[in-house]
Parts: sequence; structure tokens; C-alpha cells
Amino acid sequence: MTEVVKRNYLEINSLQDLIEGNKPSKDYTLSLINPINFQLNKFFYKNIGKKHKWVDRLTWSEEKWINYVSSKNVNSFVFKYKDDLVGFFELIFHPENNEIEIAYFGILEEYQNKKLGSFLLSEAIKKSFTKNAKRVWVHTCSLDHKNALNNYISRGMKIFKTEILNI
Repeated sequence: MTEVVKRNYLEINSLQDLIEGNKPSKDYTLSLINPINFQLNKFFYKNIGKKHKWVDRLTWSEEKWINYVSSKNVNSFVFKYKDDLVGFFELIFHPENNEIEIAYFGILEEYQNKKLGSFLLSEAIKKSFTKNAKRVWVHTCSLDHKNALNNYISRGMKIFKTEILNI
């Protein structure tokens, strides 16, 4: 069965264009996953992605996961409520264009619809611009969370490309 999917690419070109989401209580923390832990990236990818048909990495070997998260151009961040995992994002630096891609971004289902996504996305954008990137970009599609596209636009990102895919 073929499914029609609309994919939007969005960008933000300056930290001044960021419209920040509200910071949740001090019980929430965000930190770089250091030392790297491919199992944590894999956990988020599988658990957040299962509802949104994230499938490209499901066949990755441990070695491929380790190589990916070990890249000097990849930074992964974990979002927690006290000691509980809430969400994550992965930033990929593309030095050839001096830009950051928010490669994966998400919140576990039990923490969704609590207005945490706006804060987490704001932090992903802020962390990206600390690397002096000239642009931060992301893509989202009609399979992602129903609030995803609106969250990106509400943070000040603009759509620069749209495509229709048959999967």
C-alpha cells in the first residue's frame, strides 16, 4: 500500500529570529550525552519513532550506531524530568555549508502535549547557533506529531522547500 507523505524543510538563519518556548520547571534538565551512548540514541529513535514510521535506522548494526554518534559532527542531547527520560535531539554540523541540521527531535509519548516541545526546540536552535552556524534547518513530514510543523513555525523557522513522497 502506498501512502502520500508531505515533507517540509524549514530553516532559521539567526538566533534573533528565535521565538522561544516557555521554560518548564527546574525539575527539567537538558544535557549533552557525554560520554556518547549509542543505546540512548537508539532507545529514543525506536520509542519516539515507532508512531511516526522512523524506519531507516532500524537495521543499523551496533557498529554503525557507534560510528554515527561518535562523529565529531554529531551532538546528541537528552531532556529529562528529574531522573526520567523525556526526549532528545541530534544536531549534525555540516561544515561544508557551515550549517546545523536538527536530524532527529522528539519527546516520549508520556510527556507529549505538555508544551515541552516548544522549549526543547528552542534549546536545539540555541545550541546550534553556539557553533556559529549560518543556518539551522530541519525537515518534518505529515507522519510526525500533529504539532511538529506548527512548533517549528512558531519558533521562527520558515519553510524553504516542500515535497510530496509516495512511500
